[in-house]
Amino acid sequence: MPSDVPPLTLPSSSGPPPPGSRTVTTDDGVPLHVEFDGVGQAGDGAGPVTVVFSHGFTARLAEWELQRTALRERARLVLWDQRGHGRSGWTPLTKATIDRTGRDLGQVLDAVAPTGPVVLAGHSMGGMSILALARQRPELFGDRVVGAFLLATSAGGLVDTGPLGFAVKVMRRLRLLPLYLRLLQLFAPSLERFRRRGTAVGRRAIRRLLFGRDDADPASVRLVQDLLEETPLPVTMAFYATFLEHDETAALEVLRRVPVTVVAATHDRLTPVGHGRRIAETIGAGADLVVVPGAGHSVNLTRTQIVDDALNALIDRVEAGLRKAG
Repeated sequence: MPSDVPPLTLPSSSGPPPPGSRTVTTDDGVPLHVEFDGVGQAGDGAGPVTVVFSHGFTARLAEWELQRTALRERARLVLWDQRGHGRSGWTPLTKATIDRTGRDLGQVLDAVAPTGPVVLAGHSMGGMSILALARQRPELFGDRVVGAFLLATSAGGLVDTGPLGFAVKVMRRLRLLPLYLRLLQLFAPSLERFRRRGTAVGRRAIRRLLFGRDDADPASVRLVQDLLEETPLPVTMAFYATFLEHDETAALEVLRRVPVTVVAATHDRLTPVGHGRRIAETIGAGADLVVVPGAGHSVNLTRTQIVDDALNALIDRVEAGLRKAG
């Protein structure tokens, strides 16, 4: 099955921000870029449901452009750039963690969606941020947060197996892992100065890591390459350590309070399909699992209709629950 992504040019992150954008400043002083769309836009909860989109690692809010188009007629949409990404500000290295991005998501909610029902949608690191928020502020779920959409993400154990997992275990045993991570961060600024973007080697790496068996047409690969290569290497290396330690399994208990949809791709090499299955199995009856055959990590850009349909179906479930409760 070929990719179903239509021809697409993602909005640029350079130049002035789009009209109606807002900056939310976190409690540690980092400015987060937030955009609005759909029913009500920047108004106070004018739409029946607010959907808050959290993007993946080294991406930015533009990765949700196709879902933004599909949903703007039925919901209020909030999209934000995670710290260090897109138009948002940078952070001290010690704050480049999933724990911190979960707190950032909570502060975005408090600032721009203080009332009304909210559905949280997260891809990859964005899904991890949702899980971190659920652990930190469980009181939000079932009250303000009434649904969660977890796309190509993981609750933990990303490097437990395979060659990387073995290497990490050896470095931990030898107590070399902190040194290794520190060296990555130390050399990242120098590597950034000599970095070449848009190379054929980079495209091959993107093709292998973010696409599946049969969803990688050249235009889609180049689109994702351009998007991910915008993020400077110091940002990439700073966040790298948090994925090695990521474990938000306990947060899945909180998500049992709300309808959840988990989308996993069979050929995802970054967050393999087993991670999505485990999330859905742990949550139980309240979780719908959508497995996309042949697709890879960039499933929201390459299997757009499947992802859009799954997200619309989740909103249908949420709205039905709200009508029943009301």
